[in-house]
Amino acid sequence: MKLYITGDTHRRIDLEKLSAEKFPEQKKLTKEDFLLVAGDFGGVWTGDLRDDALLNEYEERSFTTLFIDGNHENHVKLAGYPEKEWNGGRVHILRPSVIHLMRGQVYEIGGKKFFTMGGAFSIDKNYREPGLSWWPEELPSEEEYAEAGKNLEKHNYRVDYVITHCCAYNMLLKMMYYIPAKLMRDDENIFFNELEEKLKYKHWYFGHYHLDMKVDRKHTVLYQNICKIKI
Repeated sequence: MKLYITGDTHRRIDLEKLSAEKFPEQKKLTKEDFLLVAGDFGGVWTGDLRDDALLNEYEERSFTTLFIDGNHENHVKLAGYPEKEWNGGRVHILRPSVIHLMRGQVYEIGGKKFFTMGGAFSIDKNYREPGLSWWPEELPSEEEYAEAGKNLEKHNYRVDYVITHCCAYNMLLKMMYYIPAKLMRDDENIFFNELEEKLKYKHWYFGHYHLDMKVDRKHTVLYQNICKIKI
């Protein structure tokens, strides 16, 4: 089993990185292998045949696609997909091999534990139309934060990997030179900052900031790069 992770795909806007030329490893992958998108997947957006066409393209790929939600998703439509338990956590099944890893869940994949928490704040929401290009569900609810805590408690706040769309406030400070100050400090950033103080993990991957860099030895932000996770 192999598992790769990348940053935002934004529907088709940043899909080129998954081409055979830029991601040649996929030629040897099977449906038992995974590619994980760290938010802003965009596969559920219009809620019509355009979504179906894109999701069917993912289904035809050699591997299984996993994703967490970002801020740029149709959260209402996404929540309407069938929900089931998968590898220890709740998921939405969009296609047999296109799976949404829900907020506040812990999954076991390849013998490793993954904690997932989607969502982020849209700095451009004033230029978007509610219910059409922006949804208030982009940030986690109190219930989702509570479920995250409950599930992490079951695992004694010990996981191998953390997968989120945005990141902790202390990570934002380390990236200050590369991102606008107006991106900083929302409720989810603060939640992750508090989580950093008690969660034990090997590595934390996130997207959202349109950067590719290893922020420090335990944190990597992804956009166009595709990394292999050791499992």
